[in-house]
Amino acid sequence: MEPTEHPDGETAAEKITRRIQELGDWRGEMLARVRQLIHEADPGILEEWKWAKPTSGGTPVWSHDGIVCTGESYKQYVKLTFARGAAISDPKKLFNASLEGNARRAIDLREGEQVNATAFRQLIRAAVAANGAALAQRAARKK
Repeated sequence: MEPTEHPDGETAAEKITRRIQELGDWRGEMLARVRQLIHEADPGILEEWKWAKPTSGGTPVWSHDGIVCTGESYKQYVKLTFARGAAISDPKKLFNASLEGNARRAIDLREGEQVNATAFRQLIRAAVAANGAALAQRAARKK
């Protein structure tokens, strides 16, 4: 997959790296750590930068056959929102936010918390598989 390039010439990966550096605290470290785990789980994942507006610089997005998850940073936590989170198995109970929705689920990571790397990578792989299944289902309906 090719990196997404924007009119300003900066790739999505460069924008994500810049966001991590701009945070400059535990949130940047956390975002960098989950980014690393995402790439370990799926080396073919695509980094994107979406929803940039004058009031918001944009959001890091990781995609494979559709959005896998987004990574937002707030004062008290880093939020990873999984687009199809409600449809994937979470045996280690990593999802701790947006639990009431029909589609999405999120993980709020707070300062000092550790990410269960094995469980997180499994969650990424499950999200990629769910995207692939949804894509195959849409293709089958078109036939």
